[in-house]
Formats: sequence, C-alpha cells, structure tokens
Amino acid sequence: MASHATLPHAASEGFKDAAAYDAHRPSYPREAVDQLLGRLKIAGQADARVVEIAAGTGKFTELLAARPKRYLVKAVEPHDGMRGILAAKDLPAVEVLEGRADKMPVEGEWGDACIAAQAFHWFATPEALTEIHRVLRAGAVFGVIWNIDSYNKPPAWETPTKWEQELNEWILTFQDGNRRFRDQEWKKVFEQQLPSNPLQVIKNTLSDHLPRFSLPLGEAKVPFEVWLTEDALWSRLRTLSQVAVLSQEDLEKAEARVREILKGDDVERNSKGELKLHGDTYFAWTDRI
Repeated sequence: MASHATLPHAASEGFKDAAAYDAHRPSYPREAVDQLLGRLKIAGQADARVVEIAAGTGKFTELLAARPKRYLVKAVEPHDGMRGILAAKDLPAVEVLEGRADKMPVEGEWGDACIAAQAFHWFATPEALTEIHRVLRAGAVFGVIWNIDSYNKPPAWETPTKWEQELNEWILTFQDGNRRFRDQEWKKVFEQQLPSNPLQVIKNTLSDHLPRFSLPLGEAKVPFEVWLTEDALWSRLRTLSQVAVLSQEDLEKAEARVREILKGDDVERNSKGELKLHGDTYFAWTDRI
C-alpha cells in the first residue's frame, strides 16, 4: 500500500499537523449531506456499502457512521497521520484502510456508492477513475463534496463582502503547481472521457477505453454562514496546505496580512466579537457506467 511519502509534497507536509486539521476544519451542513446521499441513491438504504476515498481524519466519515440507516464504510486514506486520527475515533461499521485513490484495498464491485470529501482535486486522474469504477457495482454513483469558504472559492464565484473578496484574492496568489478545487481543473478528468476526434472514439471503443462515468455531472451548492473569532479564522486558514508549508517568517507575514484585511469596514461582527464568514458546500455526482 502507498504511504503518505508518495503523496504530493503540499499534501504530505501541508497536512502534517493532522490534529490541527481535525480541530479547525468544519463538518458538512446536514442539508448538503442529505442531498448528496440522496443523489447517491443510499439515503434510505440500510447497510449500504460506501467506499470513502481520502477519508482524512474522518470529518465526513463521522457523518456516515452517525446515519440512522447503518452504512458499512471502507475509509481509504494514504496519509499516516490523518489515518491514525481517523482510526482512533473507532467509528461503528467503519473499516479504516491504507491506500490511494488509484490503488484501493477494496474488492471489485463492492461499493453501493463512493465518496470523496474535500479531496478529489488531489487525484482527479484517469487512473483514479478506473479504480473507482472497479470498486463500484453497476449502477452505483460516485459523489464529491467540498466545503468552500468564501476566501478559497473559484475566482468566478461571487463573494458577499469586500473583505472576503480581498482575502480570496490574497489566497489566489499562493501557487505551487498543485490542483485545488478553486481552479476547477478536476472536472477535466470527466470531460476527457469523451474525445472530440471521431477516430479516437473508434480507437477507444476497440480498446475498451469507453467512458466510465456519466456526463454531464450533477452539481449543486448549499450556502452556509459561520461565526468565528479572528484567531479561529487564522487557525482555519493555517490548515490550507499552501499556508501550512510556509516558513515561520512567512507565516508571520501571512498572519499580519490577514489581520489587516480583517480591519475592513464591512466585516460583520456579533456581540462576542466574532466575524461572519460565508461559504458554500458544493457537491457533484455521476453514475458508474
């Protein structure tokens, strides 16, 4: 099995402090989870078998384990630190496994559904799609979901406040060559299943390189709001892999920049001094062909 040593540096190092990730990353809104599980056709299905890829510290796994209709979950995670925290939670009916999206220790056609939460942008490759196709039964559905804070959104998405837009523009300056949700590059792996060249279509048909998942993707978003102290917001920002890998000197500069942005005149605060942060939980789904 693969270890986190084979992961991109931004992932293996950026998520080194798995405990901080678990403490400061948010869970997922009930409405978004219910909708996604409905699209995966397992919302009311008892003993549904779910493969969760890149389960991390179990932010989404915990929600699966708590469903009134018991699910049987194989939670696959390559990062040693994250997998250790997930395993220590000892969630009911959850088997924690070491593995990668393109090499999972899961038998063929085992899953009634497959989910990647906050992670698919790291491994949106044809090899991963082939492996996901392998572990799903015919007619099963693959779903992806992300919590997207307004400061980490795609540039084309609207931002509700000036300060969040300014923070978003600052985050977008961090470029390390790795894919992120906000660049929307992960969608291309599905689009590339359908070559535009007619000759390539014929070649793919003869070589069994047919599309493995349906298009177009189903897509939906559920907006959310959360009240955070400035310190809590900075702690959440530090769980972003591109921020987590900064040197101490650069971290101090980054924090100073964030604190400056939070002085904006449109930052809404409550009586406790907490600020209102906006975002969307985005999810998409596609049928296994």
